[in-house]
Amino acid sequence: MESTADELTQAQLLVQLHTASTLSSSPADRALPLSESIATASRSLVSGLPPTGRGLENTVSHLIEAIIPGLNASSLSPNYYGFVTGGATPAARLADTLVTLHDQNVAVHLPKETVATVVEEQALLMLLDLLHFDHATFKGRTLTTGATSSNILGLACGREWILQRKLTKTTMNGVGNRKDSVGELGLLASCRRAGINSLQILTTMPHSSLRKAAGVLGMGRASVIDVGLIENPLVFDMQKLEKLLSCDKTASIVVVSCGEVNTGDFATQSWYPMQRLRSLCDKYDAWLHVDGAFGIFARALTGREYKHVASGAQDLDFADSITGDAHKLLNVPYDCGFFFCAHSEVAMQVFQNPNAAYLNAGPAEADNIPSPLNIGIENSRRFRGLPVYATLVAYGRAGYVDMLERQVRLARAVASYIDRHNDFEILPEHLQGSSTMIEHIFIIVLFRAKDDILNRELVSRINATSRMYVSGTQWSGSPASRIAVANWQVDPRRDLAIVEAVLEGVLAVWKKETLEALETKHSA
Repeated sequence: MESTADELTQAQLLVQLHTASTLSSSPADRALPLSESIATASRSLVSGLPPTGRGLENTVSHLIEAIIPGLNASSLSPNYYGFVTGGATPAARLADTLVTLHDQNVAVHLPKETVATVVEEQALLMLLDLLHFDHATFKGRTLTTGATSSNILGLACGREWILQRKLTKTTMNGVGNRKDSVGELGLLASCRRAGINSLQILTTMPHSSLRKAAGVLGMGRASVIDVGLIENPLVFDMQKLEKLLSCDKTASIVVVSCGEVNTGDFATQSWYPMQRLRSLCDKYDAWLHVDGAFGIFARALTGREYKHVASGAQDLDFADSITGDAHKLLNVPYDCGFFFCAHSEVAMQVFQNPNAAYLNAGPAEADNIPSPLNIGIENSRRFRGLPVYATLVAYGRAGYVDMLERQVRLARAVASYIDRHNDFEILPEHLQGSSTMIEHIFIIVLFRAKDDILNRELVSRINATSRMYVSGTQWSGSPASRIAVANWQVDPRRDLAIVEAVLEGVLAVWKKETLEALETKHSA
C-alpha cells in the first residue's frame, strides 16, 4: 500500500509536467471533448476495486492519458459559455495546487498554530474592497462552496433574525437570548412561541438555488413568492410587496436578484429601489438578502459605458446579507463562494458548535477573527481563501476591472451581431432593435433563432461543433440559447470571430439540410 520515494517522485513529476503544460498552453481550442475521448475515458475506468492496486505511477498515467481527455475544457476555454462558468487565473490555479499540497482544514481560528484563517480574512477584506463595500458594514463574512450554500446561510440568518424580532414582541427575554433562537428551540417551537403561522420569502425571478435553500431550511419551496410587476417581472411591485409584508402572524425575508440568471439583468436600478426595500423591511421587521452570484461584480465597473449595469448593483449596502460566487467572475477554481452579513452575531447564533470543547479556539483573539465553523455550515473546510488571496494580490483592482470590461465588451459585441442578424433575435423582446440595448447587456446574451425548427435544435447544433459551448434555457415558453461570458482569457476580437463563425456555420448547415430535405420530398 505504501508508495516508495521513487514512485512518489515520478508521480509528482508527471503531475507537475501536466500542470505546467496546461498553465503555459494557449486557450483550449475545443470547449468540449471529442465524443470518442469521452467513450474511451468511460471504457478505461477500473470497474472494480483492484486486489493489490496498480501503483501510484500507473494510476497517474491512467488519469492523465485516459480520463483527462474525456473532460470538457470548462474554465480552460474562453469559449465555454455554459451556465456562468468562470475560469481560473494562473495565480488562483497555482495557489489551489498549494492548497492541496498543504491540505489545511480551515475551520478553527488558531493564529498561533497556522496563518490560514488570517489569510482567509485578508482575502475577504480585499474582496470587499474590490466590490466597494465598507469593511465595517459587513463584519460577518466567510467563504463557502458557492452561492447556493451562501443563500442557505443568508436565509438561515434571516430566519433567525425575523423570528427573534417577533419573539421580542411576545416575550420579555430580549433579542439575542439563546433560549429564543431557532438553532436552540427549533423552527416549529420558535414560530409557535412567536405567534407566527407563516414564513415567506418575497422576491422577483429568483434563481432555483433560492427555492432549494428554502426547502433545506424547512421553510418550504412554496414559501418563495414572486412579487414582480406584470409588465416587468424582475422589478418589485412595491404595493404587492408591502401588502404581503403587512400580513398578520407572518415573518418575511425579502430577496433581491442581483443578476437574473437568464438575462443578466438586475432587479434594482439606482438608489431608490434598494432604499425603498430597506424602509419596508425596517417597517415590517423583515430581513433583506441579496443574491448576487455574478451580478454583484458589476460594482467593480466604473466607466461611463457601464453606468446602467453598475447602477443595478449599487446601494447593496442596505442589505442585511449578500451572497456571491468567487468561482464565477473572480475566476478562482471550483468550488468557492462568499457570504457577507451585516449582523455577525446572528450567524454565530445559527451556526455555532455547542458542547464541543475540542473545537474551542480558546480565549478570544485580539484580531476578532471568528472560527469559520461557528459562522458557516462546514466543520471541515478547504483552504479556499488562498486562491482568492493569490489572485487579488496578483492582479489587483486594475487587473480585475480590465478582465470584467473585456467580458462585457465581448457580450455586447455578440448581442450587437445577433440583433442585426436576419435569422437570430435578441431576448428579452423589448431589447430588439432598441437604441439602449447595448447598455443593458452585462455578461449574458440571451437569444433564439427566428425559425422555430432551428430554434429547437440550436443549442445542440452549436455545442456539436465543440468550438464553443452554450446553455439552453426557456424564455416565454420557448427554447432559447444563452451565452455567459465569464472567463479571464476573453479576447473580444478573437472570440467574437469564433462566435460568428460557429453561428454562421450552424445556420449554413441547417439551411442546406432543409433544402435537401425539401428537394427529396418533391422528387419522391
